Amino acid sequence: AVAAIVIVALIMANRINNQDRFSVSGSGIVYAKADIANLQVGLKTGAKKTAAEATAESTKKMNEIMTELVNLGIEEKAIKTSNYNLYPVYDYTNDRGQELKGYEVSQNVDLKIRDLSKIGDVIAKTTEKGANQIGNINFTIDDEYELKNQARELAIEKAKEKAVLIAKQSGMKLGKITGVNESYNDYRPVVSYSNAKMDMAVGAAEESLIAPSIQAGQNEIRVEVTVTYEIK
Repeated sequence: AVAAIVIVALIMANRINNQDRFSVSGSGIVYAKADIANLQVGLKTGAKKTAAEATAESTKKMNEIMTELVNLGIEEKAIKTSNYNLYPVYDYTNDRGQELKGYEVSQNVDLKIRDLSKIGDVIAKTTEKGANQIGNINFTIDDEYELKNQARELAIEKAKEKAVLIAKQSGMKLGKITGVNESYNDYRPVVSYSNAKMDMAVGAAEESLIAPSIQAGQNEIRVEVTVTYEIK
């Protein structure tokens, strides 16, 4: 009998906990100008006869690129190697099959640029020094704390407005808020930039390149909330 009473009590408690609840969602969006540009710069050597030759060329050019980045005011702590690969290159013909052509090196560094006015110069100057793989530009905001707070406040306000409207339309009576769940979405547009220094005419590498214009625009900070009410 005692066991039966406990089971019934648990079932009734579970029903009470799960009934008379109403959830509604809301989105809060704020926009702000980015203050950091993230950019990938790198190079890929042509096929060299030996791995040592490919490594030597890559090292020489990358050192020149790194020196140029420091000269442009990019802090060393804002430069991070993200990729380094040395690999064989093969040719294939129907007569001889697969033959070793040589070796190539590809190397990339990720940059964090805080002075957005330097983006074009970084692209142009590193290209002059041998970079032939540049891209994956995206813009971020260094401190998003206050922006997230603003977006959250808007999201909760919209969720409450929606809850009041739905309650009015359906005849429900809202009670107190019993819970709030939040999700955050950081939308960062990625700008593709293709660098084709390897395809430039002979002699053109001696000329200074015109810095491209890269626009940062605005970032969208979005917070989604789900607000749960008791129903009277």
